[in-house]
Amino acid sequence: MSWMAWTLPTALFFSAIAASLVTMTLIELRWPTVKRRGFLPMATTRGDRFFISLLSAAFIHLLWMLLVGGGLLWATVLAVFWGVALMRWG
Repeated sequence: MSWMAWTLPTALFFSAIAASLVTMTLIELRWPTVKRRGFLPMATTRGDRFFISLLSAAFIHLLWMLLVGGGLLWATVLAVFWGVALMRWG
């Protein structure tokens, strides 16, 4: 696995994504989801909203780097708040 720079932040990032997917699977097995409409223009499941929140987080960070530069802490805070709002009311 020497082809990738496995730093601590990289390992934590991929571990967090894996843990989130396992958690979402367990939640889905315990409480099956139903499509619902929130502020998104379509009916979505819990998994749809989670996927959209992951994509949104990537775009938030990319736009932050484009417009502000370094210091991704505030982009991460913004992405977490957006993800929580999307999962709750999306």
